[in-house]
Amino acid sequence: MGNSFGCSASGERLVSAARDGDFVEAKMLLDCNPCLSKYSTFGGLNSPLHFAAAKGHNEIVALLLENGADVNSRNYCGQTALMQACRYGHWEVVQTLLLFRCNVTRADYLSGRTALHFAAVNGHTRCMRLVLSDFVPSSPFEPPNAQTVSDGSDGPNTKTSALSKFVNKAADGGITALHMAALNGYFDCVQLLLDLHASVSAVTFHYGTSMDLIGAGSTPLHYAACGGNLKCCQILLAQGASRLSLNCNGWLPIDVARMWGRLWLEPLLTPNSDLPLPTFPHSNYLSLPLLSVLNIARDYGLQSSATGSNDADICAVCLERACSVAAEGCAHQLCVRCALYLCSTSIPSESSIPPGSIPCPFCRHSILCFAKLPGSSSKDMKLPLSLGLCTPCMLHPREREQDAASEAAGSPDTRKNRVASVSSDMFCPVTCSPFPSVTMPMCTCSEGPCPDFDSGERGPPQEHPQPEPSEQEKLEGMRSEKTTCSNMFWGRRSCSREHQCNAEINA
Repeated sequence: MGNSFGCSASGERLVSAARDGDFVEAKMLLDCNPCLSKYSTFGGLNSPLHFAAAKGHNEIVALLLENGADVNSRNYCGQTALMQACRYGHWEVVQTLLLFRCNVTRADYLSGRTALHFAAVNGHTRCMRLVLSDFVPSSPFEPPNAQTVSDGSDGPNTKTSALSKFVNKAADGGITALHMAALNGYFDCVQLLLDLHASVSAVTFHYGTSMDLIGAGSTPLHYAACGGNLKCCQILLAQGASRLSLNCNGWLPIDVARMWGRLWLEPLLTPNSDLPLPTFPHSNYLSLPLLSVLNIARDYGLQSSATGSNDADICAVCLERACSVAAEGCAHQLCVRCALYLCSTSIPSESSIPPGSIPCPFCRHSILCFAKLPGSSSKDMKLPLSLGLCTPCMLHPREREQDAASEAAGSPDTRKNRVASVSSDMFCPVTCSPFPSVTMPMCTCSEGPCPDFDSGERGPPQEHPQPEPSEQEKLEGMRSEKTTCSNMFWGRRSCSREHQCNAEINA
């Protein structure tokens, strides 16, 4: 019974150290028994990696991975450490997990949420950019409306097709990352997603979902109208969103705005509106050279030691490590750690450089790609052996086919974590306490046990601006039986499952 990797008391000590950020304690325990890195709690099946990633302890995350922790391990809800890091916005942890080749396309068991959904619902744009880095080719930026045709070769068109497919991946109910970012008013996330081929015409599934108060078959503009953020609506309209899109309830985006009291959006969303739309530059979070430097760091490490040979030039940014990469074009040299940090920060857009390129810190020349210096030694910079055992991302079709075959065969590892299969016509929202900026009736499972649905008990409504009495009477019939926890969420069992996993981490 229980965990076979050593004493459970030692495993719980490692969990506490990972949660509290006690690096010394974690290193001492792993030196005594490296197998403790694979320990998982008895309740939510959270590993120490889940705790360290959720709390943002990057050094402990790297320590656990170097000692053999599974970078793609799942908890009771099917969530990985990458999802936990994206949920809380720890982009340094996301970067470390990507260096160890975590699988960014995995979805959780509850509602098919990927790490991109977790980052978008909470507005963590840096995490979104890192999650999408494997799909963004290091080539001049193409507008999202450009047609891309894949000819089966490994080129920019192939990666662009994979990028569009992943960005528009829908969770159960048809909710995409763009829907979530637009609903919560994160205009910088909306701008980045649209620049990376997110579809403004994507609609939720044409049946009842947890967003019945917005309406099934709704576009991101319907969700932005419910959220009430003016800039999100302007960006969507500037990218081709239609004011005349009807959802399954027959509502236009302006109808949704009126229902939720977003009266300031009426002049913009009126079907015959002639208001001029502002011109929006490309997102400051685009980063074309990120993939090139990320691959170099995966193959040769971050070279954290002082310097290599005496002949190597010292990085002029950190003055600590030897230069190991060079910017294509201007040929200025940096260490791989500084180059990776440069590509992971927000870069203000400049009219003198192409969109998505990074200005060189020395000459302001646009950088589209980094190249490894010929003299860099892979022997001294090699990442730990455990990297070779990690599951690669979806760009490797052979590994993807093997994963699909193992799941179809019902392997013991798959059956161990997967609970009951859930009908596709039910939808769990992207977070158990969704949309803090939106005044919707919410599930209260994060604050206590879910109500008894059989007895008709309902959670307390949240405070929100009341519509006009005539509108309230008109919508009373539509909203009846739609504000209970059972309809806003999958149900008591699904809510309690996620609450159990998150309660362990946030204890």
